Amino acid sequence: MPTGGAVSAVASVAPPPDAQVTPARPAASPPPGPLLHATGVRKTYATGWNEFEVLKGIDLTIHQGDLVMVMGPSGSGKTTMLNCLAGLDDIDAGTVIVHGEDIHAMSDARRTSHRAKHMGFVFQSFNLIPVLTAVENVELPLLIMGTKPRAARRQALAMLERVELADRARHRPLQLSGGEQQRVAVARALVAEPDIVWADEPTGNLDSETAASVLDLLGDVHAAGQTIVIVTHDEAIGWSGTRLVRVSDGRVVFDGTPDFDLHPSQFDEAPVS
Repeated sequence: MPTGGAVSAVASVAPPPDAQVTPARPAASPPPGPLLHATGVRKTYATGWNEFEVLKGIDLTIHQGDLVMVMGPSGSGKTTMLNCLAGLDDIDAGTVIVHGEDIHAMSDARRTSHRAKHMGFVFQSFNLIPVLTAVENVELPLLIMGTKPRAARRQALAMLERVELADRARHRPLQLSGGEQQRVAVARALVAEPDIVWADEPTGNLDSETAASVLDLLGDVHAAGQTIVIVTHDEAIGWSGTRLVRVSDGRVVFDGTPDFDLHPSQFDEAPVS
């Protein structure tokens, strides 16, 4: 993980801070073992008579406290990579180890349970259930995990307070602004205290001011120790994490500290071995 000086150096040449997630300072102690370790992950989609290999051998390790920004052109495979690493999609080859367990060797039911316990998700389109109130959406992961309803409601209300939406707890999604809906989605992702939060284009449907507030929230959550992986096409966001992963043509072509001396056009020339 980069030093505080490295993060400051990136921030000094990046676009204005209201378009970025501000990463936490790295912990002084050595990093623990990886939360996630993926090796040789491949994914192929069949369309009619044709097959299209989207992921071509992804190797990636995620540690506790990482703030990983995943970037790449449209169609590069970055969202498919997120879905496969999180166990939302099956893979055709490779392994994804989360907490010492290969999630793709699990049954569907076991993988769903494991994902609910260890992962949270924030999507571009919010994915809130429209007939449920904000607090009901937030408490849903807890109820799925078997938390008693009264305790789940208490935790959900506390999480809405944390994202400054306590006064909107009884509102349904269509009664909320886009930014408020995304804050509810963040609260839902965090309420079960997951090990990793996956965020796929979390600001893609938001205006710049609202996007900045959501990114500030994610930055605060990371500062408190949460591991976050964000898929984004926004260069300003991508260069503001503690770690940048660049995906091109189904491969990781850069994985390291954001470095403005290395222009993004050079990433395609040096695949990660």
